[in-house]
Amino acid sequence: MFRVFRTLGVALGLLGGGIAAQAPEFAQQYAQRIGGAADELRRQVAVLESDAQATGETREGAIDRLRSNPDQLVARRGAAAQADIARLARLSAQQQALASATSPLGRVVAMLRDPDVPVAEAAYRDFSPAIPTTADGLAAGLIGFFAAWGGWRVVSDLGRRTLRRRPRATATAT
Repeated sequence: MFRVFRTLGVALGLLGGGIAAQAPEFAQQYAQRIGGAADELRRQVAVLESDAQATGETREGAIDRLRSNPDQLVARRGAAAQADIARLARLSAQQQALASATSPLGRVVAMLRDPDVPVAEAAYRDFSPAIPTTADGLAAGLIGFFAAWGGWRVVSDLGRRTLRRRPRATATAT
């Protein structure tokens, strides 16, 4: 019976390792999406700056002018431009954090520290599991293996001890 529990523990460890090893792959796909979103926002901000410069305005002046316009459509476009600039700053900061992550699982930690929720949701919807071939994937896989296997060992050892401590019914001699 002990062999069955030990085999189940190793199987759970392998499953946990395989699942945990997907975190670096997800971080990679997330980083690619961050790059695409940031590139598109840079393009939009560049168009705004070009239009502002063509009319003799600064970017901030153009946004203020749009936001204070009595036409609701124009005012909403000004608010959207301001939100895009703020989001571009956040995405650029996260891109920098992802690029400068050097420790094992550093990209995963950088992603989890301050994720862009729409980008993370989009990455999750299109996520394709992959076999990890990087040091990050190996480290995450080992952590997942030992967490699942160790957790199983703790639970099974506690269960075994509980079963041993149960008082056994003694036969009464008559």
